[in-house]
Amino acid sequence: MIQLPIYEEFAHWLDDILENNEMPEETKAFCFNLYEESDEEHICGVQIIAAGEYDPEDKDGEWACEEVWSSEENIFTVDTSDEEDTSWAHAQELIKEMIEEYLRNGKYSGILSGAAAVAIGFVDGELDIISQ
Repeated sequence: MIQLPIYEEFAHWLDDILENNEMPEETKAFCFNLYEESDEEHICGVQIIAAGEYDPEDKDGEWACEEVWSSEENIFTVDTSDEEDTSWAHAQELIKEMIEEYLRNGKYSGILSGAAAVAIGFVDGELDIISQ
C-alpha cells in the first residue's frame, strides 16, 4: 500500500526534474537507479536516468547503461527504518509502487509513459520493467 506523505514528496521531486530538464531526443527509455545511501541498509537513494537504447530482449538490462541524461546528484531518499521489513527488496517494491502511481496520475507522467520502457533496479542488479 502506497504511503501518501512519502509519495507526495516523491511526486514533487519527479515533477521538478521532469519540468526543469528537457530530455534528449534520443531518449528511448527511463530507469530509476537505486543505491544504498549509507552503511545502514534502510536508506535507499533513487536517481532517474534516460537511456538512448532499449532492447526488450535484453534480460540483463545493458540498455540502461546507455545513459544520455541523468538526475545526477539530485537523489530522492527513502528511509525504511520504520517499516517492518527494512530489506533492499522491500525498498525497491515501495519505490516501484510510487513510480506506478506516478505513471497513472503524475503531472508529467506522459514524459515517462511516452518512452519504450520504464524500469527500476539497484545499480549492478537486475532490472524490473514497470512499463513497456
